[in-house]
Amino acid sequence: MDQYNPKEVEQKWQKRWEEQGLFKTPKDAGKNNKMYILPQLPYPSGSGLHVGHAEVYTACDIYARYQRMTGRKVLQVMGWDAFGLPAENYAIKTNIHPRISTNKAIDTFREQIKILGVSVDWDREVGSHNPDYYKWTQWFFLLMYKRGLAYRKKQSVNWCDGCKTVLANEQVTTEGKCERCETIVVQRDMEQWFLKITDYADRLDKDLDRVDWPAETKQRQRNWIGRSEGATIRFPIVIPSEVEGSLGIKSKRDSSTALRSGRNGSVVEVFTTRPDTVFGATYLVLTPEHELIQSLKSEVKNWKEVEKYIAETKLKTELDRQTQKEKTGVELKGIKAINPASGEEIPVWIADYVLATYGTGAVMAVPAHDERDFEFAKKFGLEIKMVVCPNYPEPVCPILENAFVGEGHAVGSDFLDSLPTKDAKKKIIQWLEKNGHGEKKVTYKLRDWSVSRQRFWGAPIPMLYDEKGDLHPVPEEDLPVVLPDDVDFKPTGQSPLNYSEKFHKGVEKKYGKGWKREADTLDTFMCSSWYYYRYLDPHNDKKFASPESLKAWMPVDFYLGGEEHVNGHLLYARFFTKVLYDAGYIDFDEPFTVHRHQGLILGEDNRKMSKRWTNVINPTDVVNEFGADTMRIYEMFMGPLEQTKPWSTDGVRGVRRFLERVWRLQEKFEIRTKKSEGNSKLEIRNSESDSLVHKTIKKVGDDCGKLQFNTAIAKMMELTNAFMKEEAIAPAHFEIFLKLLSPFAPHLAEEMWSALGHKKSICLESWPEYDESKLVDETITMVVQVNGKVRASLSVAANISEDDAKSQALAQDNVKKWLVGKEPKKVIVVPGKLVSIVV
Repeated sequence: MDQYNPKEVEQKWQKRWEEQGLFKTPKDAGKNNKMYILPQLPYPSGSGLHVGHAEVYTACDIYARYQRMTGRKVLQVMGWDAFGLPAENYAIKTNIHPRISTNKAIDTFREQIKILGVSVDWDREVGSHNPDYYKWTQWFFLLMYKRGLAYRKKQSVNWCDGCKTVLANEQVTTEGKCERCETIVVQRDMEQWFLKITDYADRLDKDLDRVDWPAETKQRQRNWIGRSEGATIRFPIVIPSEVEGSLGIKSKRDSSTALRSGRNGSVVEVFTTRPDTVFGATYLVLTPEHELIQSLKSEVKNWKEVEKYIAETKLKTELDRQTQKEKTGVELKGIKAINPASGEEIPVWIADYVLATYGTGAVMAVPAHDERDFEFAKKFGLEIKMVVCPNYPEPVCPILENAFVGEGHAVGSDFLDSLPTKDAKKKIIQWLEKNGHGEKKVTYKLRDWSVSRQRFWGAPIPMLYDEKGDLHPVPEEDLPVVLPDDVDFKPTGQSPLNYSEKFHKGVEKKYGKGWKREADTLDTFMCSSWYYYRYLDPHNDKKFASPESLKAWMPVDFYLGGEEHVNGHLLYARFFTKVLYDAGYIDFDEPFTVHRHQGLILGEDNRKMSKRWTNVINPTDVVNEFGADTMRIYEMFMGPLEQTKPWSTDGVRGVRRFLERVWRLQEKFEIRTKKSEGNSKLEIRNSESDSLVHKTIKKVGDDCGKLQFNTAIAKMMELTNAFMKEEAIAPAHFEIFLKLLSPFAPHLAEEMWSALGHKKSICLESWPEYDESKLVDETITMVVQVNGKVRASLSVAANISEDDAKSQALAQDNVKKWLVGKEPKKVIVVPGKLVSIVV
């Protein structure tokens, strides 16, 4: 028998699989037998595939090969998320056009994935940077525009001065830096394109109940969407001298009608999740960007101080404002608000801890029951009024040393007094609505998605401006709007396409004098929000995917990818799918039925892999030294798929030794074959081995279905060790074992399968079935206790009767010793486990 040579074996079978077209997408798939398995779309970086990528593709491939063997029609494909800042920044650094460097990186990725033996249909490969793909990205944008979901607006946006472009909230780190270049992100007012994902906030939140995703992932997305139930409350703005004269308001709540509007109709609307605390609102806080502030300029007595504070706020990022420990603010002197519930006059402040992008840009400050308001009130000496008591009906509420943010009973709240929080909320909302001071409201933290970028390497936005500056969509028949190559892509803060002669050539002739194209490009998340549809029908130039292919394959049955994309890609993909559903293109509105995350693979030093630490493991190096099958099994054997795991070269060597033992099993089979003189149906006499084989079939199958690949491998190792102890292996056992191994080590299994004389690929074999009767051990060990202490053990038949178990237990010498002169009061048998004797 030849020595195991993985390089030779793997190249042989990869070539043969490709020649035979074994992994072409089946044409007879339907709802009842299809299995769409999807690894997350990779970005093809110049540094090539890393072991994290290899983990994802290997896990999906094992699952795909297993599902094929169980009779499923499998779709498994690969493509490239090729647009975006990293490729463009690399192009700027090296002066190599991003199309050239990206295509080169894709070639490298493709070859690295192929040497892993991944069973994908390469005829369906797509790249988001190709015109036949981004034509449909542009089509999706136009669909959004036509449905009133895409709009252009001047708004404060995240600006990265390093990348010279706008960033979505999801592209800003928790430290307030650009996720790509780590430049501090600042706020800048700019005309930008947005998608109205907020129109879908409620469905995006509610429909998470319908998908099989990790609970933590769903919660993180819910937190990002940020659904809050409460009420909007309107606070009239007045000049102090007008409080009694103009509105007729005294010191306490008077006429509700008089409170409906303040000076010149000025009213500040706030949203609160605790309307029951409105009687405790002792001041009002506006964000420095609030539109009302400028209109009150002439009435504010300390305007210079206010103006200076507003200017200082503009230098801070949202993250700074949310995380700064010391509260800052300025009172708008000469301006007051009226608490609509109490009728009391309260001061109005501006403070940067209130954000324009959340709620209404104003809050009613209830310092007794909100931590931030409490800190602010303490610093500036503002009134703190307790209106929720935690230990009601005790006669005295506790003295507040900190804000009490929990629920209790209303106190000091007029008609709400003594009501528990839940009832107080209902009653105050009814009162607000009846008197015209507010209404019940649901709000979300989620903001509309900023999708325009002032960079070159992205899909052009398919919009036109006429001579008046009015917007017009590019006609669908004129798609794609092609990204030109005659561009100086060095970022300036202005869209590079502004300066491309080729991009603008013929526009006036085609559409009208003075017309011009939109020069911004689309956020790369636009491309990755729908790629899983294009895989279904990648060569269709009439539709993004045919209705037939959508009906046959969607939604995705299993999706594997990194948890870092929870609040970006995963949210956007769900949004796109719901828009398609509403537009009548599909009959489902969630794209990924089952979704899981792979864990991070650390370096051998237990740190995150990084060039900085020189601990990066290149999977190609591992394949070249140890073989692809070793690489595949090691990455799955490291631990549970979803856990973070450190790399170990010794562990890789251990897996290689395991596969060498598997290879040597052929010697055992050859011995058996010679002894049977060509009888391939030699009787299986070793019942223990037979039982272990059937237990292994069940364990590996169950584990594959649950993605518990590490324990499936452990069970196959156990069976291999048992085989090694036998003089010879029964042919039926040997073939079953190879079938179980084939999803994990497909090249090795294929080679050994072929050596048995099989002409058809092992990939086309059916998954083995186990015999339930052989899962039960023929003999078991039962413990014998006397008065609760173990005195003996029995090796008995698995189906032993209770009477026989009692007889054998009482006959044991060590048990007799403890029964001398005593009669058992009780003998209790727990089947399959123990005999308990009480004396």
